[in-house]
Amino acid sequence: MYDLTGFQRDLMYVIAGREEPHGLAIKDELEEYYEKEIHHGRLYPNLDTLVSKGLVDKGERDRRTNYYTLTRRGRREIEARREWENQYVDLE
Repeated sequence: MYDLTGFQRDLMYVIAGREEPHGLAIKDELEEYYEKEIHHGRLYPNLDTLVSKGLVDKGERDRRTNYYTLTRRGRREIEARREWENQYVDLE
């Protein structure tokens, strides 16, 4: 995950926390978190990058709606990132 942008990591976290979210559901979550509008031109190319890197799978719910899930590799990457973060951040 070291080569991902923060936005791409946030996309992965949102996908991990939802069951097969579609693009607009991911967009809504991030807009709430960032407190600003996320444009389609930013969202979908970054989702496609995660798909091309093998971190996210993209499925088709119907002809107009795609959904996203983490791959095994994507889950491993999130776990590894959290372990790395825990070395530096002790919240207790």
